[in-house]
Amino acid sequence: MYIHQNARWPNFYWQNGELVNLLSEVRNLQGRLMGRMESLGFKLQDEALLETLAIDVIKSAEIEGEWLDPQQVRSSIAEKLGMDLAGTVASDRHVEGMVEMMIDATHHCFQPLTAERLFGWHAALFPLGRSGMFKITVADWRKDKTGAMQVVSGPAGREKVHFQAPDAELIEQEMNQFFEWFNQENKLDLVLKAAVAHLWFVTIHPFQDGNGRITRALTDMLLARSDNSTQRYYSMSAQIRTERKGYYEMLETTQKGDLDITQWMVWFLSCLVNALKATDSILARILTKANFWQKHSSIELNQRQKKVLNKLLDGFEGKMTSSKWAKIAKCSKDSAIRDINDLIEKEILQKEAAGGRSTSYKLRINEVCNE
Repeated sequence: MYIHQNARWPNFYWQNGELVNLLSEVRNLQGRLMGRMESLGFKLQDEALLETLAIDVIKSAEIEGEWLDPQQVRSSIAEKLGMDLAGTVASDRHVEGMVEMMIDATHHCFQPLTAERLFGWHAALFPLGRSGMFKITVADWRKDKTGAMQVVSGPAGREKVHFQAPDAELIEQEMNQFFEWFNQENKLDLVLKAAVAHLWFVTIHPFQDGNGRITRALTDMLLARSDNSTQRYYSMSAQIRTERKGYYEMLETTQKGDLDITQWMVWFLSCLVNALKATDSILARILTKANFWQKHSSIELNQRQKKVLNKLLDGFEGKMTSSKWAKIAKCSKDSAIRDINDLIEKEILQKEAAGGRSTSYKLRINEVCNE
């Protein structure tokens, strides 16, 4: 028996005593984070918001095995929020849809949730009416024409079935009950409500595809309400991506249990604590970047140099060589070498210790951080 087949479904319950310390820690970390953000200027707040939303979108897609172009994601977010961002690029419709959904969920978090709103999100995720090569039902509940809806993970051919969702003919009734609960004001702490909503919605699995991404958008929507702020500075999706194995194991265990969801609530709150703590590294990177540009504000740099330096400050993966520089800056290798040598003379870049056929370079960032 799956959890949704229980006669008392969806009357979830849990042991508050096992949650009180975790919930207190979440609320303390939320308060500290919002306090830190308020102490920063608007420009740094925008940087943090852009970084967090981009991570949220990218990691939510990665959980489903989809890889979005980070530059397209950042450009799309900046455009929709009216932010200035150097080196913006055009975004494909798939990226646009993910960004539109996440921004609507968080920036309009206090608006009611309706079927029409969810259908709009779903249509944004699948603008061509297809999931990969396959045509799917878009902006409507799933029909189960090819059999029961199973929630799986893993590569094609080696999928693992975690649970089976309610039959398609029950979805409208299930969702109406979910909407009524989601939109009503009650005494339940909004962080706990986010945990329940996540489990409840992913159990119903009302769409043919995209349920995971929409589940995480709904989670962010309630967490934004819990912060009483439309500005997002931490990413639950990024943490779920990090803890994906445990996430699917906990979902599977909970789906095969009874309506006591204490262990799910404990897992969700623990994951949220980790997500809030992970924000420290995001803020440290943003502050380092701000300090870097403040220190070098009087130094003349060309646009190619600024573009690649921002790439390095944003956490460039791998070694930066002259060939990679030329590719990123869209210039000749000779121009890249001139740019690099100029920055070495200006004590902004330095050569890394020899470790291969190609010379690589890194920022003299430690000096910036220690000042």
